[in-house]
Amino acid sequence: MHISFAETLRRLRLEKGISQQKLADLIHVERSTIASWETGRRLPDAVMISQLSEFFGVDVARLLRVSENSDKILTVILLDDEKIILDGELSVLKDTMPDADIHGFTEPDNAIRFAKDNKVHLAFVDIEMGRVSGLDVCRKLMEIEPHTNIIFLTAYSQYALDAWKTDACGFLEKPLSPEGIREQLSRLRYPLGGML
Repeated sequence: MHISFAETLRRLRLEKGISQQKLADLIHVERSTIASWETGRRLPDAVMISQLSEFFGVDVARLLRVSENSDKILTVILLDDEKIILDGELSVLKDTMPDADIHGFTEPDNAIRFAKDNKVHLAFVDIEMGRVSGLDVCRKLMEIEPHTNIIFLTAYSQYALDAWKTDACGFLEKPLSPEGIREQLSRLRYPLGGML
């Protein structure tokens, strides 16, 4: 329950575009209190939960919601700006991880929006996407959920050094292969336990 509340609170705060300090000031608590709620170390009391519910304009049930499926089903996103390549990559991913909930995107904004609304466990992100860099997308995904495992995809190995300067945990050259995917899955920074 702590983790579910923590994720929900953090997501609601980010959707409002406010910092932990700003939220703390608005509800008259210390910033460290917000931080401990968002990491799942502590839960607020009933009065504070009611105040948070009112502040965010959501009912208490949503604020405290526990999603059983989020702990059991692996949610994966794949971002590649070329539709024909994306379709081929999706096919390889679905064959390699048949029990995962896999979503493909050609537009970075759609992938970011999805990540704000859903817990993403694993993201495969193309590095070169026209005007948008996969490195920037990685940073945004990590702001939304710091425990997202991100694996960069590229046809250009010279990007590997830049990729390792982010919080990504892997790097795959295109075209994707089941073997390459499995190798990366064995090296994830945040292991996925029984979801694989």
